[in-house]
Amino acid sequence: MKLLDQLNRPRYLTKALAAANNLASERGEANGSSMAQELISQYQLLDEAQRGVFYTALAEKFSPNPDSVMLAAQTYAKDPSAKSLIALTKATEAPRQELFRRMNRAPGGTKVALTMRRELLRLLAKRPDLAALDYDIRHLLSSWFNPGFLKMHQVDWHSPAHVLEKIIQHEAVHAIDGWDDLRRRLQPDRRCFAFFHQQLPDEPLIFVEVALLSDIPEAIGPLVDKKSLPSTNKKPKVAVFYSISNCEPGLRGVSLGNFLIKRVAEHLKAELPSLSTFVTLSPIPGFIDWLTRGPQLNQIDLPLTTRTRFEHALEALNLVNKTWVQRLSDGWTPEKSSANEREALTSLCAVYLIYFATQREGSPVAKFHLGNGAELHRLNWAADLSKKGLRESAGLMVNYLYDLDAVEENHGHFAQGQVIHTRSVKKLI
Repeated sequence: MKLLDQLNRPRYLTKALAAANNLASERGEANGSSMAQELISQYQLLDEAQRGVFYTALAEKFSPNPDSVMLAAQTYAKDPSAKSLIALTKATEAPRQELFRRMNRAPGGTKVALTMRRELLRLLAKRPDLAALDYDIRHLLSSWFNPGFLKMHQVDWHSPAHVLEKIIQHEAVHAIDGWDDLRRRLQPDRRCFAFFHQQLPDEPLIFVEVALLSDIPEAIGPLVDKKSLPSTNKKPKVAVFYSISNCEPGLRGVSLGNFLIKRVAEHLKAELPSLSTFVTLSPIPGFIDWLTRGPQLNQIDLPLTTRTRFEHALEALNLVNKTWVQRLSDGWTPEKSSANEREALTSLCAVYLIYFATQREGSPVAKFHLGNGAELHRLNWAADLSKKGLRESAGLMVNYLYDLDAVEENHGHFAQGQVIHTRSVKKLI
């Protein structure tokens, strides 16, 4: 059987390309379902190398016609009417977009589109010629996975086992140590919510974990301690989003998490009227790397007093004589740090979050929450004592506050390059 497969393998690529051409043709519009299924079947037979060739063909042979685009653009420039704009829009849309739409008519089409996107993301670093193809698939996935089409479900201990397994598998912030750990995270003082798509009903796309507490937490350890006892408080005041994880790499760049957090907050507010505060307890990836590279202060407008304090903090930390990795190797922990080190690190981290979150080198987690309309609420010392937490942020974590009445205004400020933050954070700089 293996020999027969090897003999037939060269034909798989030919058949897949023929199936793509047929589906994109006029016949494909009328007879799309069966042709779409043929394309999916042939695509799934391709090996890694053949898929690379297949993607090249999609990028080269299913792109817009340059002459048609130029003519439509010139026509629109001379006559910017609705008719000429429609003609320009049609001319610039790659034929492969319609190909993917038709493929999506067949059962499994959505899943194959996600598979293609995952593979393209792995190829892009060495294959920049596939960037336009990747853009087109992401554009379509953004429409197909619009949050308005997604269903939010609470994941609990009675959810299907395969869903629970995916939660364990895809937890990306604080690893879940087996079934006992997961069971603790689904106790009555905890919540887990996920987005699902109707075409992938058993596969969570993204999920958020929430702790229901009396006060805003200062450390992650107690929240993820699987041996901790569930709270008996029936009227919690604080909902803490302590982890959000994507399950589908093919949806990178498609906004889901920001909508999930807001929808969960609204749901919890209705379920538990005692809740008055919605915050995160978030890591600060990128902080130590930013310090190690040497912060570029020339690109931002720092007040003189902040700049002076920043420079003094860098001198006190003195990463020139001993790198951060060396300090950790020597056994550095927040408990063993000096008062000067603690003040320097918290001050530098505050500058990083306030002034660099809107810059390219800013923390991706900060960009997510602040861009989502949260407020920079509080920095927490010795909050994450894991190896990862010490390496990435010296154990510092941050609370981002979601004031549901202010998120739109805060989002607007962030878009203008301003991070809304509390006086307690301001004092650090």
